Amino acid sequence: MMQRMGLSMNPMEVEEVVLKTKDKEITIETPEVAVLEMQGQKIFQITGGHMTEKALEKKTVVPEEDVQLVAQQAKVTLERARAALEQTSGDLAQAILLLSQG
Repeated sequence: MMQRMGLSMNPMEVEEVVLKTKDKEITIETPEVAVLEMQGQKIFQITGGHMTEKALEKKTVVPEEDVQLVAQQAKVTLERARAALEQTSGDLAQAILLLSQG
């Protein structure tokens, strides 16, 4: 019946499934995975398995121009300016204040 409708469902041997969102990573170990094909589209059905979640660290990308500006304004090295910008999540004013007070 499913084949007449253009559907097919096949099991898939999988050891681990990893789902990444913007703020966490979900890992499912030894899941059962089935692939449903319908009208050229594939749908993956994941069931069972041991699931773990972990939060992802957000790495702030600091533009080099910002590092130079903070270093110049706070009169510190580029390395200290970069560290302050990373600590303040890229906030220029906060980084300059942090370096000026310390």
